[in-house]
Amino acid sequence: MKVLIVEPMKPCYVREISGLNDMQEIVGGHIEAIYPFKEQVAIIANEEGKILGLPFNRPLSDERGVPYDIVCGTFFLAGLGAEDFVSLTDEQIQRYKSLYGIRSYMTMSWSLPQ
Repeated sequence: MKVLIVEPMKPCYVREISGLNDMQEIVGGHIEAIYPFKEQVAIIANEEGKILGLPFNRPLSDERGVPYDIVCGTFFLAGLGAEDFVSLTDEQIQRYKSLYGIRSYMTMSWSLPQ
């Protein structure tokens, strides 16, 4: 399955993975799926990332771009199938690379809403 890996303070990259062992290796522990998008894409992160004090990675933002949470540690994005995770499409990879790319992350506005 083709996924997009997002490490703290690094550019995103695509990797082929297969199975739970690969998923746990990427996130460094037990996985947790987060569903912040309207489309069938999930963020898979370490379920204890905040408790373990893993480094802040990227914020989760609402539809207005206002951050409401942050993912800690390395995570990856995968598509959602009927019963499991599936490969991202090339279009999804480009869209999420743009959203979570290091350049867009570093230039993100962190001002509070008025």
